[in-house]
Amino acid sequence: MSRRTLLRSIAVGGAAVAAPSLLTACSTGSGGGGSVSNANKKAAPWPAYTPADGPKPDLAPTAEGVQPGFTRYPEKLVRATAEKPGNGKQKIKVMTITYGTPPKPVGSNKYWQAMNEALGVEVEFSVVPDADFRSKMSTLMSGDDLPDMINFGGGYVLPRESQFVKSRCEDLSDHLSGDAVKDYPNLANIPTYAWEGMGRVAGRIYGLPIERAKVQGAMFINKEAFEKAGYKPGMAAADFQAMAREASRNKKSALGASSVGFFGYLYHAMWHGAPNQWQIKNGKVTDMFGTDEFKAALEYMSKMRKAGSYNSDATSISQVDLKTQFYNGTVRSMTDGWGAAISNAQGIKDEFTLDAAVPYVVDGATPVYQQNRGCFGYTVIKKASKDRVKLMLRVLDWLASPFGSKEYELMHSGVEGTHFEYDKSGDPIPTSLGLVENRTNLPFAYLMDAPQPLYFPGFADLTKRLHTWEKAVVPNLVRDDHWGLMSDTYNRQGASMQQVIEDGVTAIVSGRKKLSDWDAVYKKWQSQGGEKAREEFAKEYEAAH
Repeated sequence: MSRRTLLRSIAVGGAAVAAPSLLTACSTGSGGGGSVSNANKKAAPWPAYTPADGPKPDLAPTAEGVQPGFTRYPEKLVRATAEKPGNGKQKIKVMTITYGTPPKPVGSNKYWQAMNEALGVEVEFSVVPDADFRSKMSTLMSGDDLPDMINFGGGYVLPRESQFVKSRCEDLSDHLSGDAVKDYPNLANIPTYAWEGMGRVAGRIYGLPIERAKVQGAMFINKEAFEKAGYKPGMAAADFQAMAREASRNKKSALGASSVGFFGYLYHAMWHGAPNQWQIKNGKVTDMFGTDEFKAALEYMSKMRKAGSYNSDATSISQVDLKTQFYNGTVRSMTDGWGAAISNAQGIKDEFTLDAAVPYVVDGATPVYQQNRGCFGYTVIKKASKDRVKLMLRVLDWLASPFGSKEYELMHSGVEGTHFEYDKSGDPIPTSLGLVENRTNLPFAYLMDAPQPLYFPGFADLTKRLHTWEKAVVPNLVRDDHWGLMSDTYNRQGASMQQVIEDGVTAIVSGRKKLSDWDAVYKKWQSQGGEKAREEFAKEYEAAH
């Protein structure tokens, strides 16, 4: 799965994935902004992390990154904010990516109305479909009419993104750096790794990360179909290959892939032992794409494609249509963002058991798992008066209210009796209206969200399965060492560089090119910025360490 797809897919359920450093990418328009490098800049301290009090989990977290698990909903909810962020008279315009269907207008949308009432602000919400996000953002960033808040989500590589942020958006360092964040206690609950994954721009803090678990995403599987075909967690790579072929009989496909999934290459490359895109060790910078492990993964995927294990529409199907095929059993697995687990479980409707695949084992290789950068995306605030900026931060602080609070329940579940009902176990279960009016179709949670626990209302067994899965894979998590680093070359040319990789992977796995052609693809990637970016990341890393 591509880096933008991971973050993107995560989205469908609150989801996504690793992309280039969040604040390294902005528009081809007149961003200006000058150099965004952090080298030789005094770095604003990260916000002082102050964990929020919360309910005791049923399944314990670990320091490595296993999430706290809740098999039941907290009995008593608390208030996380003392008062509404607004006075009921202010209006703000916001924009985010979306993976859902267009929301109903606010006049007929009870979820939207309830959120506006709770915030004390009339929110004018613009949502941009995933498929249109890159072009829409290019137009937006080259124009003069900016929303008050913009979410950069989905893992896209947008040219000169950081320059745009630096020149057109508010420097939030004085509001959030160090102890200043304590004015916004729910934002102070965002762990430091999420801020680090987002990164600074020229030493300053311009965005607020939307925290995600350290687990990037997963290959979600139809448990019964995979096990019938011979699947076992941690099986040998050759046996996984045979299992995928067996699970693809009778017009079924073991492996699904969307038009932006590129055959799930990030998963397979890392399970073959390739680094998580960029590795910096002892002063040496190694990229994923030039390694022998990456080429071995290409060969492995090519063989599975030739054997018929991949969806025949793998290079053209949309992520939304892929989900439909996964839910109805046409495809037996689907790479998706970690936050999409609950929406996938709901979409399946008990037709089969949702689980996640543990990496297969390649002879002579140590499989690693892709660590999330720690955030789905980040939100910026356009330049404004100090009072206006504080209003935006109060709104974002409300949206970051932690699990176990009344605010969290409203944003994540809606209004009791309208969008959800408590079942006999005390879990908030969506009503038919709640399946339409919710945080997926009106993604307030992509502006800001609380640190996420493992909790799936109505699916206690799924919480247990995925907690067990996390315990198996989290010890193998490997971070992408370029997160938080700046490269002017990567800012300018990252999108075209990524296109070279994705086109090359698609051509080779689909059989249009030979495996031996990868060397030429890699050389093209190097010449179009890969080699220069490597040098710049090395300098940034040295300056930061």
